[in-house]
Amino acid sequence: MVPVTALWLPILLSAMIVFVVSSIMHMVLPYHRGDYRQLPDEDKVRASLRASGVTRGLYIFPFCSHKEMNSPAMQEKYKEGPVGYMTIFPPGPPAMPKFLAMWFVYCLIVGFFVAYLTGRTLAAGTHYLQVLRVAGTAAFMAYGIGQLSNGIWKGQTWGMTIKEVIDGLVYALLTAGMFGWLWPR
Repeated sequence: MVPVTALWLPILLSAMIVFVVSSIMHMVLPYHRGDYRQLPDEDKVRASLRASGVTRGLYIFPFCSHKEMNSPAMQEKYKEGPVGYMTIFPPGPPAMPKFLAMWFVYCLIVGFFVAYLTGRTLAAGTHYLQVLRVAGTAAFMAYGIGQLSNGIWKGQTWGMTIKEVIDGLVYALLTAGMFGWLWPR
């Protein structure tokens, strides 16, 4: 067993490299540019939402209780469409510094749990590839596998979901590489 305190450097460096690479993947490389689409007649939709008094939160439409879901009236609303989820943020420009800080903290948390699991599973001096395997699996569960639920439950396109899973695989491999490289000998 290796204590988490002995793994502070791979935790920190893996969070840093994932943060930098994810920024490059989303801001420089073109493969995420088509993930989001503009609403038809966006200004009209925004004015309507503003007039309705919608506030920050996650909305589903058409909205109903589980009891009402199979009623003829709800079935008709589902057929008419649109059916969807909508996330509303507070008014104002996107809080990118806050989002980026939260993403970095998330990367640190992933690194901590990868360190915990790998440290409890493997001894000091374990071969690089074995550390890579355990750390990579743990990191992929955090960064990649969790993305599949967006395609299942939130209506995200499968193309976008698969891209996010691939991103998660890249982040997991970077994390695993850091742990394998800096694993205590």
